[in-house]
Amino acid sequence: MIELTITDNVAEVVLNAPEKMNSLNEAALADLSAAYDEAAEAGVRALLLRGEGRGFCAGRDIAGLVPAEDDAYSYLSHKVTPLLQKMSAFPAPTFAAVQGACLGVGLGLAIATDVVYVAENAKIGSPFANLGATLDSGGHALFVERLGAHRALDLIYTADLISGAEAVAAGLFSRAVPANELLDFTREKVARVANGATGAFLASKQLVAQVRDQRVGLWESIEAENRAQGDLCNSADYAEGFAAFTEKRKPVFRGI
Repeated sequence: MIELTITDNVAEVVLNAPEKMNSLNEAALADLSAAYDEAAEAGVRALLLRGEGRGFCAGRDIAGLVPAEDDAYSYLSHKVTPLLQKMSAFPAPTFAAVQGACLGVGLGLAIATDVVYVAENAKIGSPFANLGATLDSGGHALFVERLGAHRALDLIYTADLISGAEAVAAGLFSRAVPANELLDFTREKVARVANGATGAFLASKQLVAQVRDQRVGLWESIEAENRAQGDLCNSADYAEGFAAFTEKRKPVFRGI
């Protein structure tokens, strides 16, 4: 159900099982991981993740699952988490186009992506109250950080879903776009970034991750920025950017 195409330095990864809302079993997770490996080895300069059909990803594929025999910890800790870590560390800017349901592991895929554009009518939240389960794949961290503890627990306890427009207004994701414009909008942004200064983007990606994951303070972050800028001084893209500015032309970045 995982499809990968690479065109003009852009990898497009598609979850293509619309009949089950692109829900993921262990085999699909392995295939998704392999697609990210292949894209990284190809040296793409941007990646787009999307889902085919009415929904982005409804989470774990629980069709035929027998609760008494389920090892949810193994599925999440040994299959899902390593994939999310790989996605987050992908060596180029990553984007997701999210429409319809974005739940459970699907929400985790979005959390692990650099930039997330959502359809205004997307559905985001925690439906697990209806299953006797808890929110997973990074949902607690995202909700508490962006929404606060009270709103996070409200969504978890009630299983109410919020729209893409509401999610963006609350600071969960990047931008909300009409559903019929989402894919074209995202592809245009991805193509633009793929022609940008990849090294500088990756420096910012690392700086943002440092603030998010290590909770560094202002002055430590500024020092890390200073070092990153110093390193970039020696890059071909840095030289090209300043030359283009001086010559009043559009820069042509090579991603190095």
